[in-house]
Amino acid sequence: MYGIVNKAIQDLITETFGEDKWDAVKEKSAVDIDFFLSNEPYDDDVTYKLAEAAAEVLGISVGDVLQAFGEWWVLKTGKEKYGGLMESGGNNLKEFLVNLPLFHNRIMLMYPKLTPPEFKVSNIEENSIHVHYHSKREGLQEFVRGLMSGLGKMYEVDTVVELLQSRNDGSTHEIFKVTW
Repeated sequence: MYGIVNKAIQDLITETFGEDKWDAVKEKSAVDIDFFLSNEPYDDDVTYKLAEAAAEVLGISVGDVLQAFGEWWVLKTGKEKYGGLMESGGNNLKEFLVNLPLFHNRIMLMYPKLTPPEFKVSNIEENSIHVHYHSKREGLQEFVRGLMSGLGKMYEVDTVVELLQSRNDGSTHEIFKVTW
C-alpha cells in the first residue's frame, strides 16, 4: 500500500487518541519507519502490523480499528487530499456508489503502482445498493465497511452497511448491502 494509507492511520491515532498512543502503536508494531512518504509504496505487512498494534494499544478489535480507519479515510484523508475527486463521484450517496467502479481508475493515474480493489454494484434500489468488493488483499472487509459508513456521513445520510457475503465464509468476494 502507498504511504498515504499508513500516514492516514498515524493521523487517525494521533488526532483521536494522542501522540503517545501513536508512539505505543509504532513500538508495538515494530515498524521502524520514522515517516511515511505518501507517494511511495510500502509492503502491505506494514499496514497490517499497524492495525494489529493499534487494536492492542487501544483495547479494541482489529475490525473496529479498520472500520474507524475507513471512516477517517473518507471524512479526513479523502476530503483533504482528493476533495475534487471525491466531489466528482456524485451528488449523493447513491450516485457515488454507482460510480464507485470507476473511482480507482482515476486514482491509478496518481498512483501508478497501485494494486486497487475492484468494486461492482448490483441490486440498485431507491434506498439501497449491493457493493461487491474484489481484492487480492484479505482481511480488509471492515475497512470497506468503514468507507461505506464514511460516505454516508459525507453525504449526511444515515446508513446501514450489512455484510451479505464474505471470503471468510468461502465466497470469492465480499458483498455489502448499503441502505440509507
